Amino acid sequence: MAKTVKLMQGNEACTIGALAAGLEFYAGYPITPSTEIAELCAEELPKVGGKFIQMEDEIGSIAACIGASLTGKKAMTATSGPGFSLMQESIGYASLCEVPVVIIDVQRMGPSTGMPTSLAQGDVMQARWGTHGDHPVIALAPGNVRECFDLTIRAFDLAETYRVPVIVLSDETIGHMREKVVLPDPSEIRSVRRAAPSSPAGYKPYAAEEDGGVPLMAPFGEGYRWHVTGLFHNEAGRPTNSGEVADKLLRRLSRKIEKNADELADYAAESLEDCEIAVVSFGSSAMSGLSAVRRARKEGVKAGMLRLKTIWPFPEKAVAELAKRATRVIVPEMNLGQIALEVERVVAGACPVQRLGKVNGELFRPEEVYAAIMSAARGDDAAGAGRAAGEAR
Repeated sequence: MAKTVKLMQGNEACTIGALAAGLEFYAGYPITPSTEIAELCAEELPKVGGKFIQMEDEIGSIAACIGASLTGKKAMTATSGPGFSLMQESIGYASLCEVPVVIIDVQRMGPSTGMPTSLAQGDVMQARWGTHGDHPVIALAPGNVRECFDLTIRAFDLAETYRVPVIVLSDETIGHMREKVVLPDPSEIRSVRRAAPSSPAGYKPYAAEEDGGVPLMAPFGEGYRWHVTGLFHNEAGRPTNSGEVADKLLRRLSRKIEKNADELADYAAESLEDCEIAVVSFGSSAMSGLSAVRRARKEGVKAGMLRLKTIWPFPEKAVAELAKRATRVIVPEMNLGQIALEVERVVAGACPVQRLGKVNGELFRPEEVYAAIMSAARGDDAAGAGRAAGEAR
């Protein structure tokens, strides 16, 4: 087994991971801080027989990826906050039509144009609820460069398995920082392909078990003729105004993710067995959080870390179990409390949840999270401690 050791940035690792997962089609529009993904796809995809196309905008990009996926190709696009907003209608289309597609969102400061080269993590709720209506979605959050590789591969596997859009929520720091990465031998990577029917005879593109079943997906252009529409549709893919059919379809779409939430949950835990002060974070914020937790433990404070690698569906069981042991949960994130809202919902008053939001475009310093941990250990007021750490410069 020949492993490869490389110094690479997160955006590069996402691209190499996508190629390792079998990426065959990329459509995108350049946007800071994700542009390196498009550049590398343009260079590498033709070498493996894949297709790269720069579209006129992000609306066209996601639409082209959906079209490519319908022909059986593994498709991906990459963007940042403003472009992600433009993709939302088509993400809803892919959700209802059950079209696998991977979207890399390298988050930056917003709203609007914001500060394009600055760090933020403000797309958490957009990833879940950016498109209208109830819909299934999976969102993953790498916390280092190697995880950009691993979680991009996982994103493709999950998209193909569940026939849903899968979002990789990177951020400017994770996307641009460089680390030494040991890549596995290509023979060790087992990529997943969507389940396909064996014959066109009697094929119904949306026939599946009501309790979260995933339909078999036939590629266009290989003898199968089927109808795809953003309207509610029956098992044959034909539009319907039947409330009963719509109800069953929407509940099935939701259940295929909900019933597998435990399997989808992915996180890294450190020193949680005896922790009293728990830090829950993700992405680049978690790097500083982990450093702060380790420093606090050396000083005798029972601090622990839950780093989320799956954001949606939210890993409720892990957070609920943590709340049974902790006396306080601290949530550092580069926004004003988007993950904290979910933590508060799941903790449900079992212990105080302290928001540690930062929105100045600068990465958390470990001492900022450390100060919040030590303040909690002393029993200081949670809100006051949060303000002091969050406003530190």
